[in-house]
Amino acid sequence: MGENRDTPEGLGFAVGAYAFWGFLPIYLKWLDHIPALEVVAHRIIWSLPVAGGVLIALGRTDTLRAALRDPRALAMAAGTATLISINWAVYVYAIASGQAVQAALGYYINPLFSVLIGAVFLRERLDALQWAAIALACCAVAVLTFDAGEVPLIALVLMLSFGFYALAKKQLPIGPNQGFLLEVLILAPPALGYVIWLEASGSGAFFAGPSTTALLLGCGVVTAVPLMLYANGAKRLKLSTIGMLQYIAPTMILAIAVFAFGEPFGQARAVAFPMIWLALVLYSVSLFKGVRRARV
Repeated sequence: MGENRDTPEGLGFAVGAYAFWGFLPIYLKWLDHIPALEVVAHRIIWSLPVAGGVLIALGRTDTLRAALRDPRALAMAAGTATLISINWAVYVYAIASGQAVQAALGYYINPLFSVLIGAVFLRERLDALQWAAIALACCAVAVLTFDAGEVPLIALVLMLSFGFYALAKKQLPIGPNQGFLLEVLILAPPALGYVIWLEASGSGAFFAGPSTTALLLGCGVVTAVPLMLYANGAKRLKLSTIGMLQYIAPTMILAIAVFAFGEPFGQARAVAFPMIWLALVLYSVSLFKGVRRARV
């Protein structure tokens, strides 16, 4: 497991990953004519050559081979692979179905959820400001639930799946790049089988046209690059810090959803989102105070 501290390299990797993810809705919107599960299958398949090429270039295949022979590492990677595939499927569905604002909500709440599970599972101590931030986020979800008459499931599934993925990634006994390739290796057989079945039945999209084929091939790059950046950042930052930096992506997603996709914002969201932003400010203040104390 990586050291539980922050590093400048980790900050660079994490910011790059979240900025990349911020623009991802635009790419996924170009694929909204394809079912979410099919898009996810192609994300898995075409991530393999990208992640494999990076690992070969870095000369770090030995530890991957060792992990493939380690039942514990395989079991843990199967868990992280399951969590990230759930996250991908729900996110692709949210963009395709015109619910990108709810996706942004999920990723806004996730930093605070990461703070909470960091306290519970990694014993990262929280102060009063941090607890207040978590309470505000819970109130924001309650406002949206009351207004809609139902729990915002997309937001909560994205929050839970990615929050626990971050936690599990911290525990994975293998390097970040090797870990990602191990995850897609585990997911590749069912993904490839599904795509072959779709194409054989005549309902697959891969050969629907040059632009669609190119976009599906490009899924490997837009999936592997930010996740490998994120994995390297997660190994070099505290869980609370990697979670806190995530506000970069949902801010971009929200702006794209409202101004580019024309999704409605609504009165309840106009109340709930400022509550979440205030929660992020409270936690940021607490984080900066902690950094200053550490330097004294």
